[in-house]
This record gives sequence, structure tokens and C-alpha cells, in this order.
Amino acid sequence: MFDLLKKLTGIVGVSGNEEEIREAIKEEIKDCVDEVKVDALGNLIAVKKGKGKKIMVAAHMDEIGIMVTYIDDNGFLRFSAIGGVSRYDSIGQRVKFKNGVVGAVYYEEKLDDIKNLQLSKMYIDIGAKSKEEAKNMVQVGDVACFVGDTVLQGDTVISKALDNRSGCFVVVKAIKELKETDNEIYFVFTVQEEVGLRGARTAAFSINPDIAIAVDVTMTGDTPESHPMEVKCGGGPAIKIKDRSVLCHPEVRRLLEESAKRINIPYQLEILEAGGSDPGSIHLTAGGIPSGAISIPVRYVHSPVETASMSDINNAVRLLVEAIC
Repeated sequence: MFDLLKKLTGIVGVSGNEEEIREAIKEEIKDCVDEVKVDALGNLIAVKKGKGKKIMVAAHMDEIGIMVTYIDDNGFLRFSAIGGVSRYDSIGQRVKFKNGVVGAVYYEEKLDDIKNLQLSKMYIDIGAKSKEEAKNMVQVGDVACFVGDTVLQGDTVISKALDNRSGCFVVVKAIKELKETDNEIYFVFTVQEEVGLRGARTAAFSINPDIAIAVDVTMTGDTPESHPMEVKCGGGPAIKIKDRSVLCHPEVRRLLEESAKRINIPYQLEILEAGGSDPGSIHLTAGGIPSGAISIPVRYVHSPVETASMSDINNAVRLLVEAIC
């Protein structure tokens, strides 16, 4: 199981550039569903047909990253953020482009106070000695993800892109483990969540499901001097109550809580005070869709060292299967 998670997290799939991760997921699930298609925006939609409720299950494929905006005469790259990139978390990190080129992120030495650090004062060093050499390696508009090897220590996994390849892992495993069901289930691996919940909106409009359940990550409150929050790593998957984009539908929340109780797994209740997720766009689509979410507790979200519990991830699989069967 860890090998699949490691495979998914290792792929470069910055928002708007999800081709490689989409193909990897497609290969994993194509023999386990009745239909697989890709819509105009790039969402991967896998269908298990039935005559019961129409259920949409969403997990976004994309990750945060950077885009090259300018190459100077000495071959250094200036860049902008794609998604919620922290300027402080980026210092001293490596980034990897789709063609395999790796660069080091650092900031201008003339910066007088680190508190004044902005992405505009930072650059990427790919080892080029001139603009011409750099242009032979990357181009303006190319995107890169941050580098962070996927490591398992006991029950703890540390990696880049657990947001949201861990959610993709949960949905892939659920597809493989789901028993026969009368429901018609649309498993949607969405694009461009990190830049505005975009793929989920278009997919939900075309599917128009009876209910929707997203699988994503959430922050935790279990690190030293962290912002107070009930969710912690190892406490079980979280059932979302709200974030800044959605107040989850009470019927979907009830479905998830009752499902967790039936299979006797630990679970937590999530109130996320910052950030949004795919249900934020799904629930406002096509006249309104009752929506909720299963969230995987992750420390250090949007960094190359996102940290989660494998038992939480595995229990999220069990919860999702029970809720949609």
C-alpha cells in the first residue's frame, strides 16, 4: 500500500499540469470501473454504474508549485506561486520541473530583514551560467513542484504532495475494495483545486449528483504552540463540519459519522478556520448539491515535509467504502 502512495506523491502534478498524475491513476483503476473518461478541463472521471443514488466522490490531483516568470542574463530564474506557496517554507528547498531539471530556491543576499521576504525577492538556481544556457533547460511558463522524498517511519509518512495524493490514494483504494453496490458512483480526480476549486465545479455541473463526498487533507492542532484545533495525527480520519468555503450538509455529515460508528473506527470532527476544499465549489453547483468531506490530518500542509499517519489514511479508505456502498 505504501508503494502506491509513494508512487503518487513522487509525480510532478502542479495545478494545470496534471497529465502525468492523471495517467498514473487511470492505469491503477481502469480495470475496476465501468467507464473512464477525461473532461474538457482535465478531470479524470471513473464511473461504477448502478440504479441507486448518484454519488460523486472527489479528490484533487494537483499540488502547489511555482511557475518561471523571467530568466536573467546570468541564468537565474524568477518565479511566481501556483497555489498557497509559503515564502519561508521555500527557502533552501529544491524544485523539480516536468522535464527533470532540478533547481535550488534562495533569496537575494541584499535583503535587509527576513521579515521583508517576498517571492519577488527570491530566485531559482538551476546551475546555468547564462540566459541562453538556462533557456535550453527551462522556459518562461514552465512549472515545477517542490522536492520531498516519501518516507515511512513506523506509522508516520513524510512527503511532499500528501495534499492531496493521500486523498487520491484513498479513492483509488476504495475503488479497488468497493463491493457491488446499487448506487451509481462517479469517482472524480479533480484538477486545479489549489488555484480556486475549479475542476470540481465543472465536474459537479456535468454529473449533477444527489450527494458529493470529497477526500482531502486538513491541518492539525497537535504540534508545539500550534493554533488550537481538535484534529490530530493518528486520531482517525476527520469528518468536515466547515471550512472557509463550505458548511457541510448535515445529512452528509450524518452519513459519514454513522458509517464510522458501524465499522468501529476512530474519527474526528474538523472545523478548519483557514482554506477551502472541493466541496466549496461542488455544493453551489447545479442548483445545489449536498456535500461533505473526509479529511486526512496532515501536519505542515503546503510544505515539502507534510506529515500524516498511515492508520488515518487506511481508516479513511474504510470510511469511504462504508459510506458509499
